[in-house]
Amino acid sequence: MTTGTGPDHTAVRTALWRALHLRADPPPYVVEDEVGLRLAEPESGDDWRGRPDMDVDATRRTRASIVARARFVEDLVVAEAGRGVDQYVLLGAGLDTFAQRRADDIAAAGLRVFEADRAGAVAWKRRRLAELGYGVPEWLRLVPVDFEGDWWGQLVDAGFDPGRPAVVASAGVTMYLTEDALAATLGHIAKLAPGSTLVTTFLRPIEDVEPDQREQLRVAQRGARASGTPFLSFYAPERMAALALAAGFRETRHVPAEELAERYFAGRTDGLRPSRGEEILVALT
Repeated sequence: MTTGTGPDHTAVRTALWRALHLRADPPPYVVEDEVGLRLAEPESGDDWRGRPDMDVDATRRTRASIVARARFVEDLVVAEAGRGVDQYVLLGAGLDTFAQRRADDIAAAGLRVFEADRAGAVAWKRRRLAELGYGVPEWLRLVPVDFEGDWWGQLVDAGFDPGRPAVVASAGVTMYLTEDALAATLGHIAKLAPGSTLVTTFLRPIEDVEPDQREQLRVAQRGARASGTPFLSFYAPERMAALALAAGFRETRHVPAEELAERYFAGRTDGLRPSRGEEILVALT
C-alpha cells in the first residue's frame, strides 16, 4: 500500500498518528479523525498500534504536532470560506480526510476542494472512498498531478480558477523538495488572485529543535531515507519567510509551536504539546 499505486509511508503514518491521538491521549481532542485509519487499512490490522513508529511515549510530541497542524489548517479554511473564499487546494493530499469529516460544512459553504497527489495515490484513494461508502461528491476533485511537471495546468484542467482567491495547503511536503523546487512552487502560488492564502509546514534544522526531540527527528530522517523519500530541506522560520516574500507574497506569518500549544493545548493536565520540529508559515497574496 506504500508502493507507486498507493499512499506513501509518510501519508499512512500521519493518518495513524491522528487515530492514535484518540486512543492514547485523553480528551479534549484536537482533531477527531479515524477516517484516515479506515482509509489506510494498515497491513497489521488491529495490531497497528504495535508498530515501532506508533510508540505512544516516543511519538507523543510528534503526534501532537500532526494534529495541531491539521486543526490549524482546517480552522483557517473554514474562516476563509466564511468570508467568501470558495476554493481549497491540498498539495500532496495523502490521506487527508477534511472532505469526509466536514462534508456538510463544505457543501453549505459552497467550497470546492482540490486534492492534488501522485496519480497512483489518487486512484487508490478514489477506490478506497468508494469501498467505504464515501464516494467523491461533485465539489471534491481528486487531481492526479506530476509534481515535477505541469501540476499547475493539471489543477486548472480539473476546474481550479487561479483568477479567484483560494486557500492552498501544503502540509508535510517541503522537506521532500529542494530549495529550488520549493521556490518554484511558491512562485506559482504567489500569482494567485489577491486574497489567497498559502499555509505550509516546514522542518526546522535539528539544532533548532528541543533537545529531547532531536533523536526522534533523526529517526524520522533515517526512516524517510530508507523508504526512498529522503528529507532534502530544513528551514529556519526567517528563511521560509524570505523565500515566500521573494516568490511574490505580500505578507507572511510564522506560526510557532508555542502558538499552537496556546491555541489547542491550553489547560491540559497531561502535558501534551507540539514540538517545534515542524512549524507553520502562512503567506498572503
